Amino acid sequence: MSSKVLFGFHAVTVRLKTAPSSISEIHVDSTRRDARMRQFVERAKEAGAKLVDSDDERLSRIGGTTRHQGVVAKVSPLVQQHSLDDVLDQVPGDPLVLVLDGVTDPHNLGACLRVADGAGAHAVVAPRDHAVGLNATVAKVASGAAETVPYLMVTNLARTLNELKDRGLRIIGTSDDAERTVYDVDLTGPVALVLGAEGPGMRQLTRKTCDELVRIPMRGAVESLNVSVASGVCLYEALRQRGGAGGSGA
Repeated sequence: MSSKVLFGFHAVTVRLKTAPSSISEIHVDSTRRDARMRQFVERAKEAGAKLVDSDDERLSRIGGTTRHQGVVAKVSPLVQQHSLDDVLDQVPGDPLVLVLDGVTDPHNLGACLRVADGAGAHAVVAPRDHAVGLNATVAKVASGAAETVPYLMVTNLARTLNELKDRGLRIIGTSDDAERTVYDVDLTGPVALVLGAEGPGMRQLTRKTCDELVRIPMRGAVESLNVSVASGVCLYEALRQRGGAGGSGA
């Protein structure tokens, strides 16, 4: 199995917690001796990870970025343990799923995963051909959520949405021209919230597959929100309506 890299304190720390055996080695900035680095090194040693002192140039080369915070880990990719059916079968209550149609920016995906983790969404779903996969930038921005929230890429998004309907989930899409706002609809019960990429939004077939469309009210000059911010608005409204008790499916 080919190796990959994770960089940044949050992303590597979560991997140390969830799958320490998948880490082959962690490169750390040999010049950093601050409290955060000392605590990280101590945690890594407790987990039995191999530590390698490196300079900034080497860290940047291995991590493929200068924004590594002095920490870069070489890891084995985690095997996807769940299909969407497997994930939903394990949800004790009403599933809450975030569906992203056409989100190709890794920073946006990382932020969406972080929001999904915080709001207790049980999975994030995206089409295989119109989305960014999990990479080191996504993991860094997600601050660990890329390791805790199932991110499932499917071959046919419209078919998957219909399969979710068969399981009793209502498919609620977002659109700037919808009549009702996200605050006007019932988001309790089994729900999948569908958001499109900035600019083009959802593809037409995805839009047609939704049971209902809602909009986020905009009171200022800008016409729309970043997809990760919009995800946060929608997911946390669902969490509010559910009494703040949405459980994580990770």
